[in-house]
Amino acid sequence: MSIPDDAELLHLSETLGRQLRDGRERLVTAESCTGGWIAKAVTDVAGSSDWFDCGMAAYSYEAKQALLGVRPQTLETHGAVSRETAIEMVSGALVNSGASIAVAVTGIAGPGGGGPGKPVGTVWIGWKRRGGYARAQVFQFDGDRDAVRRQTVGAALRGLAELL
Repeated sequence: MSIPDDAELLHLSETLGRQLRDGRERLVTAESCTGGWIAKAVTDVAGSSDWFDCGMAAYSYEAKQALLGVRPQTLETHGAVSRETAIEMVSGALVNSGASIAVAVTGIAGPGGGGPGKPVGTVWIGWKRRGGYARAQVFQFDGDRDAVRRQTVGAALRGLAELL
């Protein structure tokens, strides 16, 4: 997967925005490793207030629990970078917002933090529609911290467009 540049992220965001607006949908983001970059990408689009509800950047275990309802036992058993955490994050984002569709990302952007089984570049992304089932996918991105984060934003946006 190539590393999306700013123009590609804007194009993905504009396309997503049209889909959300046409479907009368509203988006919420729950972000860990991207620190709000998905929310920034979509709010770079003029008129995004018509379809963007809110974004939550939750890095710490405490923030994931308080803002998104991630259970302590999930974090203790599976860790922050896991399918289970991504699903609880995306579900919690919908519970705690007025949105109809959500994306959540949690990963290891580097340069440190990786380990056996979860190297730098490991990212879980979850997507969910209100009233639907959450789905999550793991990615293994290459590159430095910026490259991992850019690829995460691109994959998150593409996944939302597919869900719509």
